[in-house]
Amino acid sequence: MECEMARARSEEVEQLEGEGSPAERPAVQVIARAAAVLRALKEHPEGLSLGELAKLLSLPRSTVQRIVDALHAENLVIAASLAKGVRLGPALLPLAAAAKFAIVDIARPTLQQISRECGETVDLSLLDADKVVFVDQVRGTHRLRAESDVGISFPLHSSAPGKAMLAALERDELDRLKTTLRLGKLTSHTIATWPELEDALAEVRRTGLSSDLEENADGVCAIAASLRLPTGELAAISIPVPTQRFHDLREQLEVLLQEQCEKLQQRLRGSRFG
Repeated sequence: MECEMARARSEEVEQLEGEGSPAERPAVQVIARAAAVLRALKEHPEGLSLGELAKLLSLPRSTVQRIVDALHAENLVIAASLAKGVRLGPALLPLAAAAKFAIVDIARPTLQQISRECGETVDLSLLDADKVVFVDQVRGTHRLRAESDVGISFPLHSSAPGKAMLAALERDELDRLKTTLRLGKLTSHTIATWPELEDALAEVRRTGLSSDLEENADGVCAIAASLRLPTGELAAISIPVPTQRFHDLREQLEVLLQEQCEKLQQRLRGSRFG
């Protein structure tokens, strides 16, 4: 699983490197790589050496050295030990406190209840312009489970929470997004044309649930339902499952997710938060 997450980070970095003008790309590349370093250290709170970071992220050691030096100057990383290199630093604490989302506190009991009943990982995500960003997660109890880091982003068109939120957009919002959203082919199952995606979104609106059938990553399927927050923002709860287990469980998971999301949506209608 650790290798898969590292690979996902590398793919995310590569995607960001190709975006923007040629003048912007070096800066985007540095930021993306620095974020990848911080995520890797999050998974290893005891610390990692420069060599371990370079291997984990498939980056040159010299590149990792420059990034770590810059992060260290801002106390975003600090020395762990002579043997272990660096670990996350104290400057991240006020940033994390400022980044709290009210929906996380309200939705967490729902995520926990769903995970208790099915044993699978359950994610909460928010719509961020043209992508989905994961803001909370309850890990499943199975030894083989599907999960991604909190803070990771996925494309809208290939992920279950992304399609759930696309289907919940107003028509004019969706039309505006269509002019900029790239339908990249991530697997052989990814929907990569708007006519196909429009058909899929119509089915989501009819059933209230979306699915990802190995469209974002081989070997992983998922279902999701969208939520409308009191602020007007869109969120989604999703259940990612290894493909080998998904099809036998799908009906049970759909009933569970729909019931719990309907209850949560009722609570959100009576909530006040910003």
